Amino acid sequence: MAKRSTTFVCQTCGATSPRWVGKCESCGEWNSFVEEVAGGSIGTSVFGQKGRPMRKGRVVPLVALSGEIEQAPRLASGIAELDRVTGGGFVRGSALLVGGDPGIGKSTLLIQAAATLAQKGARVVYISGEEAVAQVRLRAERLGLASAPVSLAAETSVEDILTTLQDGPAPDFVVIDSIQTLWSELVEAGPGTVAQVRTAAQAMVRYAKESGATVVLVGHVTKDGSIAGPRVVEHMVDAVLYFEGDGARHFRVLRSVKNRFGPTDEIGVFEMTGLGLKEVPNPSALFMGERDASAAGAAVFAGMEGTRPMLVEIQALVAPTSLGTPRRAVVGWDGNRLSMILAVLEAHCGVRFGQHDVYLAVAGGLRIQEPAADLAVAAALVSSLAGVPLGHDCVYFGEVSLSGAVRPVAHAASRLKEAEKLGFVRAVAPKAGAGESAGAAIKRAQVAQLVDLVTRIAAGGVPERERRAAHG
Repeated sequence: MAKRSTTFVCQTCGATSPRWVGKCESCGEWNSFVEEVAGGSIGTSVFGQKGRPMRKGRVVPLVALSGEIEQAPRLASGIAELDRVTGGGFVRGSALLVGGDPGIGKSTLLIQAAATLAQKGARVVYISGEEAVAQVRLRAERLGLASAPVSLAAETSVEDILTTLQDGPAPDFVVIDSIQTLWSELVEAGPGTVAQVRTAAQAMVRYAKESGATVVLVGHVTKDGSIAGPRVVEHMVDAVLYFEGDGARHFRVLRSVKNRFGPTDEIGVFEMTGLGLKEVPNPSALFMGERDASAAGAAVFAGMEGTRPMLVEIQALVAPTSLGTPRRAVVGWDGNRLSMILAVLEAHCGVRFGQHDVYLAVAGGLRIQEPAADLAVAAALVSSLAGVPLGHDCVYFGEVSLSGAVRPVAHAASRLKEAEKLGFVRAVAPKAGAGESAGAAIKRAQVAQLVDLVTRIAAGGVPERERRAAHG
């Protein structure tokens, strides 16, 4: 009998090693290698195995680069925020990966989407690998969706799931909750391991391409915020969506980080209620609802999330420290970016933070990634240090360079229109770029250097003549 070869695979990044090692050289994790038996997977006969002749390939037709382009047919879910993130609906024959923390609402959102599609006439199949059929029915009854014609099953075997899906008419929409619970007989490893996750994802993606059904895979999220399992799963699917939020707040953010058929960095905002997830058509009003305009250290940032303008409050607290090394704490923003802004303020503006602790937070729990928030962060920091409120009718946006210059950012007109819609009358922003239209009647105070912003705040926020002109 031939000896079966084994290999050791890192369960965090998917790196392989011929022997067990304590620390993974690829990702740095300790005790993450697990022994797995090298075996076949679904579709390995195409490549052949040792001692077995390889199947003869077929000629693949080659076509020209130019030709008729057909728009990918989409399956609209009827949930506007979900359709916004996916680019207008689910593309038929595509595979999506939805990740998020446990209990964040992934299953609730997908059950609502599945029920809505089924009520519109689509054939929907929901496969649960974590919950029994009775548990899924109980959630659907609580959401008022028990009457939706959704086909339900509780199964974890990849072979059984594929056989069930191929029996009868092909479904239009398939939900697998979750990919970490599936296992295949072709892989001698436990469910949730790298080999099983890779094999199960490969099988479901192939089924989506062959049948034309939309397959949604639910993935768990590790403590560092990435989807558990090998990163190759994210490269196999057509779109990757992250569900963000926490149990302390009632809203959730669905963010697109990869989409082959639509824009990336698009977000959809939902509110968690007793009857499930409710869409939030105006997120700016949600994040600005509990704002204290008279407090120092608070600046309103006019940001962009994908194609959607959004206003959010950035809060800063600068307090004297009793420690030898001042503390820097950030929530909802990049900590390295905060260090850069502090260095620029000290080097080019003469604002000293060396004897102060600095705490920065984005109100509402939203996470901001674009560099256009630099100017708003700087304004909040200087306001907190000087104890001067910035005013209730002004927004800030602009990118700060290491030289202290304030650079223009994209979509300035959309940011200003959103601010004007919510009652703001002034904006502190960089000089308008070439070809940029005014777009809004809001008064725009242009700053070319970060020191200009510091001077305005030190003088009491805004000159009196500008305040009178802004209010007419």
